[in-house]
Amino acid sequence: MRIWYRNLDYLTIFAWVGLASIGLVAIYSTTNGPSAEYLLASVRQNFWRQLAWIVISSGAGLACLFLPVHFFQRVAWVAYLGTLLLLALALLFGREVNGARSWLYIGGFSLQVSEIAKVGAVLAAAQLVSSIRPNSSKVRYALLLVAVFMVPVALILLQNDAGTAFVFCAVAPVAVFWAIWPTSMFILMAASGVAGYFAVVHLPTALVFAALFTIFVFWKTRSRLYGAMAGVFSGGAIAAVLFALHQVFRPHQVARIRSFTNPGAEEFRSGVGFHLVQSKAAIGSGGLTGKGFMEGTQTQGAYVPEQSTDFVFSIIGEEWGFLGSMAVIALFTVLLVRVIQMGMQIKHPFGSMVAVGTASIFLAHVFVNIGMVAGLLPVIGIPLPFISYGGSAMLANTVLLALLLNLHMRRDDFPIYVY
Repeated sequence: MRIWYRNLDYLTIFAWVGLASIGLVAIYSTTNGPSAEYLLASVRQNFWRQLAWIVISSGAGLACLFLPVHFFQRVAWVAYLGTLLLLALALLFGREVNGARSWLYIGGFSLQVSEIAKVGAVLAAAQLVSSIRPNSSKVRYALLLVAVFMVPVALILLQNDAGTAFVFCAVAPVAVFWAIWPTSMFILMAASGVAGYFAVVHLPTALVFAALFTIFVFWKTRSRLYGAMAGVFSGGAIAAVLFALHQVFRPHQVARIRSFTNPGAEEFRSGVGFHLVQSKAAIGSGGLTGKGFMEGTQTQGAYVPEQSTDFVFSIIGEEWGFLGSMAVIALFTVLLVRVIQMGMQIKHPFGSMVAVGTASIFLAHVFVNIGMVAGLLPVIGIPLPFISYGGSAMLANTVLLALLLNLHMRRDDFPIYVY
């Protein structure tokens, strides 16, 4: 038993408990305060359901801590194929919730399988990376690693769940460039993301950015190849965004993406733009210390949509103010730093890839959710880990964290030689 006291990372557990507790308080405020009279009876039960899922997730996480590291390596591909099967079943037989057919109902429980698929994808990616030999083809393994994440993306997009699909898309390049390709390639991909963002906000700015980035790379490297790659990556990102906005996404999805640039515009203010305006008003009205528990006018008036799920951060901003918001961000920072540090301490590629995947998933959720609630990013329906209401997300995120805690705790059980 001494290994538990010696190697278990209690700071990570403290961050998890803190975030889950803050989420419970925020959900209780919006479902049991004055706003409850505006909510459906089922929504008013969200606090108790979230509490039950925290207990279930704690049990699942504790079970993961007792398993040997080799168990996860052996079941990685089985778990991945199992989650793909669940995604297919949800597409065929699942129920539609908020426009997405990604829910399976088993007995009295509902399961959002696209959340559970994150665990299978991270395990499969870790097992794939740990099988790379020194003389292996980098291109071949890069394509395989991308495919591990893109196959679930295809099924999730068919379910009309663009938010969760985005998370998989965000993790894939990080995994590829960490495991296979150099940092310079990651910089190219990051610049492509910036160009894509500008393509949504202001197309001329995106074109200028792509041109300047291409010129800078060529000037810095004096390489026509790298200059051409910079142009292809940034220009391709702009083209992909424009194609998606005009040919792939449905009109209501395009409205949600474009509305954050001007939520008060006439075409948006009666719909998703109104929600963004109310969310920003809630956060801004909180001031330094907030209006107090169950005292937020925007929150308790139920002006902000999905208050206990996607927009839960607006409750924290209004009722706990800037200090409360920064406390939440500080806890996420502690969690992400510890996840990265644990990954660096695990010398085996399987464990470090689990850390990279977990950190990427958490960072994508935190960055996009808070940016979306603050009106800095499009509204794409991504919950805040451990805080937003959602049993499937709580379970998947807790299991990912428990997996990493286990692999870090038992890092000496990995073989000295990988191959």
